[in-house]
Amino acid sequence: MTKTVRVTILDDHQSIVDGYRYRLGQFPGVEVVATIMLGEELEPTLEEHPTDVLLLDVNVPTSQENPNPYPILHTIPKLLQSYPNLNILVISMYAERGLIRAVMEAGASGYILKDDQATARDLASVVLSVAGGGIYFSQKAHEIYSTHLSRENMLLTTRQLEALSLCGAYPNSTTAELAVKMSVSNSTVRNLLSAAYLKLNVSNRAAAIARAQQMGLIAPIPQPIP
Repeated sequence: MTKTVRVTILDDHQSIVDGYRYRLGQFPGVEVVATIMLGEELEPTLEEHPTDVLLLDVNVPTSQENPNPYPILHTIPKLLQSYPNLNILVISMYAERGLIRAVMEAGASGYILKDDQATARDLASVVLSVAGGGIYFSQKAHEIYSTHLSRENMLLTTRQLEALSLCGAYPNSTTAELAVKMSVSNSTVRNLLSAAYLKLNVSNRAAAIARAQQMGLIAPIPQPIP
């Protein structure tokens, strides 16, 4: 039996929430378990409603009394530490390189622009992909972030190769289990893998392992001796 992917949405625009609920509601493998509009409601909601994918707006008020933006760059690593199997898709109106970089380095699994109609139409598939360990960007966000990566260096770092090597050796390990092996946080592993996926031009762990093995970056699967 296929597991239903549970989704929580944090966005302070009711029309956006309604649109996402409608799109996701058309797909039987996805269930929206909670929708909230204020940042301070997020952690109690996740405690009450186990969630696989969080759609997280970057610019929601912290509370009724505090209209300042909720500090998601502080919150994302904390959530991933508390919920190792949580996957976070950031939603934004802003296609800014610095913000995209910051949320990805915090441990997000992708960045969706609110005006990206193609992603909105295919939101259920995006959610399922991310729930399975993939990453996702709106096309414009992907172009911006890929440009940032190419400026840094498209070669994989030693730490990224280490993470892929462990994935190759333990393909069924969770992010939390890989983090223990590497003695780093869950968000660090997510960041290492998502950056590696982009550099290898793939969107999930299995494809990244295969591409890295094909390129001779990590050890290939041993061939049986005839």
